[in-house]
Amino acid sequence: MDHHIRNNEAAAQSLSKGCQPNIRHRTLTTLFGNTQKLDGGAMFGNAPRSLWQRWFPADDQNRIHLGCRALLVREGNRNVLVEAGIGAFFSPEMKERFGVEETGHVLLDRLAEQGLSDADIDVVVLTHLHFDHAGGLLAPWEAGKAPSLLFPNARFVTGRRQWQRARQPHARDRASYIPELLDLLEASGRLELIGDGMTSTVLGDDWRFHFNDGHTPGQLLPEVAMPSGPVVFGGDLIPGAPWVHLPITMGYDRCAEGLIDEKTALLHDLLVRNGRLVFTHDPLIGIGRISRDDKGRFGLSESAQEAVALAE
Repeated sequence: MDHHIRNNEAAAQSLSKGCQPNIRHRTLTTLFGNTQKLDGGAMFGNAPRSLWQRWFPADDQNRIHLGCRALLVREGNRNVLVEAGIGAFFSPEMKERFGVEETGHVLLDRLAEQGLSDADIDVVVLTHLHFDHAGGLLAPWEAGKAPSLLFPNARFVTGRRQWQRARQPHARDRASYIPELLDLLEASGRLELIGDGMTSTVLGDDWRFHFNDGHTPGQLLPEVAMPSGPVVFGGDLIPGAPWVHLPITMGYDRCAEGLIDEKTALLHDLLVRNGRLVFTHDPLIGIGRISRDDKGRFGLSESAQEAVALAE
């Protein structure tokens, strides 16, 4: 595998020459894909239901409605997609279990509204490889057919340590990964793994990454430079607006205390630099600028359900 990755990195470096973006021609658009329902208690860790139900009401199975939002970054002639959501790869039985109600691959529909297909995406950035963030890379489920990979012309970028975790998962998160997807990504020859503190040869030095371990080892949060301040895709470090509050974590998080420290550092950094966050799982708020009140509590200003061709 190491030899394979080294070859991929060299190929990516060669392919990326002459494809560096011009920030002045960069636009951001959030794309709301397939939705899911997960247990509210699991999504809010040790926060009591009396608190979290103010934000998200639960159904009769204690599940809350969640989005799977991606970010389309258009820069010059290059189309970069951050995450692919849960997609439509689940069998009917698994769709029912996870509350996926849509019949098709909604992210593909959202791309079509932008005049694009999956074949027009040049790079897909994956914060991590859990099925609700990477499952959309797979074609919709069909009975009797093996999983197949979409985005035939894209290079796939994720963190090296997250890849290692996915290949050798802990019992705690084994069910969160899709082994067939990992095999397809490796076989594609278009996978770039980024080490902590490194930049991407595919994307170029203009793309910065924040690495963290509180949710899952080696989660990679991409930062996009914009004229009025950076935009960071929050992944599962800060999956929605309620999780901007420092004590709020998920039961799915690997290390809640470590995650709070990582979240504090990122929010402070974005506050100082007038930055914004994109939320992957929030069904109501897609993007917001980081603020802080007179008691030192982080919050949002200028929030919106979606970012539509944000260029500034």
